[in-house]
Amino acid sequence: MKLHLKVKPNSKADELVREADGTLKAKIKAPPVDGKANAYLVNYLSKLLGMAKSNIVLLKGETNTHKTFEINADEATVTELLNKAIKPD
Repeated sequence: MKLHLKVKPNSKADELVREADGTLKAKIKAPPVDGKANAYLVNYLSKLLGMAKSNIVLLKGETNTHKTFEINADEATVTELLNKAIKPD
């Protein structure tokens, strides 16, 4: 399945939130330097979803705040796990 995220690096804490327009936003502590934030985000998503990092591939947005990932898993399962991880407003 494809996962579209907006990413905010250099955050105080790692968290997943849903913005008012329904967009998923990942706040991560890693700095946006030399791909470190992308690697950190893949690691963070793998922990949230309980799957290997190799199942999560960045398709688009390597240097952009809007990213598209391909996740090698069932869409319903991924959606359920992400919804459980979203911090309430």
